[in-house]
Amino acid sequence: MTSKLFSLLQIKSIILKNRIVISPMCQYSAHNGFANNWHLVHLGSRAIGGAGLIIQEATAVSPEGRITPEDLGIWSDEHIEKLKEITSFILTENAVPGIQLAHAGRKASTSPPWQERRLLTEAENGWQTLAPSAIPYYDNNPHPPKEMTREDIQKVIQDFKDAARRAHEACYKVLEIHAAHGYLIHQFLSPLCNNRTDEYGGSFENRIRLLLEILEAVKTEWPNDLPLFVRISGTDWAPGGWDIDESVTLAKILKEKGVDVVDCSSGGAVHHQKIPVTPGYQVPIAERIKKETGIHTGAVGLITNAHQAEEVLYKEQADLVFFARESLRDPNIGLNFAHELKADIIWPKQYERAQLED
Repeated sequence: MTSKLFSLLQIKSIILKNRIVISPMCQYSAHNGFANNWHLVHLGSRAIGGAGLIIQEATAVSPEGRITPEDLGIWSDEHIEKLKEITSFILTENAVPGIQLAHAGRKASTSPPWQERRLLTEAENGWQTLAPSAIPYYDNNPHPPKEMTREDIQKVIQDFKDAARRAHEACYKVLEIHAAHGYLIHQFLSPLCNNRTDEYGGSFENRIRLLLEILEAVKTEWPNDLPLFVRISGTDWAPGGWDIDESVTLAKILKEKGVDVVDCSSGGAVHHQKIPVTPGYQVPIAERIKKETGIHTGAVGLITNAHQAEEVLYKEQADLVFFARESLRDPNIGLNFAHELKADIIWPKQYERAQLED
């Protein structure tokens, strides 16, 4: 049986050599937003390891958009030089470099996960967070986010636009807008985070407005022939929150607006969410969006082996399979999956002898 996981997929001018995507995963290892050799080795090793598309971690469009002070950023032209070194290496390995542009909103200004993920004060290199409404993520938060003014909103839109220009200059070939996991754009989408009474709150049309305005701004800087992804949380897993029906409706609109792939994750908006975590638990979100809208989708979430990924693709539940924690455990995920499935691929010449059984 021919492997679907190792079949080509063309999206606009880009041809992916397989359907394996390295999901954006924060490394919390930057200084003032600047990438360094950790990022080069981390992302470059996944390109050597056989993945078709490597999407760089959530990269902040502004300093206040970072989750932690150690997040990558692309708010300055000075960030481009090292990022271009990373993309150049990925391209030499016949893989495609992508970038996820992000703003953390009310979930910004926190410590890295290995420091117990707590809100940082200004004395600890933290900053005032922004959100659609002054609703803190945690009820006992003594420093609630600032409700964004129209001027704040326009600045965010401009920041995404400028970041898209820099991403192209840095030679990324896929751009993903992060509208999931309870970060700023998702905060506008979810009624649990957004109680505004202006044109950015209330109705479905108002709550998706910021995402659509960011999308239109990004499209003025991102070439028409390069793929554009949007990552969404298909559901908040909480009563009264964003749900799968709204996600399907949004996906139809995104397709009409020129988005190529909806990357289907879930959750993150509120701490009281109840997520039914089981293997492949988010695949039905990707499947429903794909079947009801016709847009390409990416499946992610507890997909941990080659045969499981093959099944997703053979059942036409998604077009791409994103690997996050599994690719942290296995940088050579593409090579190992190909070996397991006996797929005929081109290995890096330095690794060719690994195809032989000991």
